[in-house]
Amino acid sequence: MSRSKKAAAVQAGLPGGRASPGAVLPRPTTPTPNPSPQGGGEADSLVLLGKFGRAHGLRGEVRLKSFTADPQAIASYGPLATADGRRFVLKNVRPAPGDQPDLLIARVEGVASREAAESLNRVRLFVPREKLPPPEEDEFLLADLVGLPVETADGFPLGTVVAVPNYGGGDLLEIAPTAGGPSALLPFTKAFVPIVDLPGRRLVADPPSDLYAPARPRKERPGRDKGASP
Repeated sequence: MSRSKKAAAVQAGLPGGRASPGAVLPRPTTPTPNPSPQGGGEADSLVLLGKFGRAHGLRGEVRLKSFTADPQAIASYGPLATADGRRFVLKNVRPAPGDQPDLLIARVEGVASREAAESLNRVRLFVPREKLPPPEEDEFLLADLVGLPVETADGFPLGTVVAVPNYGGGDLLEIAPTAGGPSALLPFTKAFVPIVDLPGRRLVADPPSDLYAPARPRKERPGRDKGASP
């Protein structure tokens, strides 16, 4: 049974939502002077919903990456906050050209020129946590998972969650090893992650023995001459 990550950078509180497929999601940390998954104080009340991208056209429209299950639902949350206290209202959104369902074209209240739209590039948009319905059983805010330490059932530290991507086959935990080195991906299911202890700030995992094993080199096809041209 797959776990789900309700609201914030995934569902935005919409029932039945799933993480958007595609590239690794930006780390949905709460805004702090030195961004960190831990956050603190007032910053912990904000949850990441999207991020502006490049300007689109000449009339003030801007690209917007949405982290909600229904990408266009990001416009239904009213004014969205930034880390530096600004507020933006999305007047309307539509899918951007291409095959990325989480990429939108947005018209923003008060933004009417390309220059104004360009100034929004990389600005992250947050919603107050209290606007999101409480998670149901086995549903979690992505912002609450990123930064959690991961350990085995006998207490052996495996690393820290740095992202929760979904490439279309289910939610994954990207874990950076405690000893350093390349991160590894672990399916976010009850079989591999039986315990999610948010009050205790830890995840208990039952990983495969080769979790951090280096990728195997691709084998040459039989009868193929390495020196021959394709």
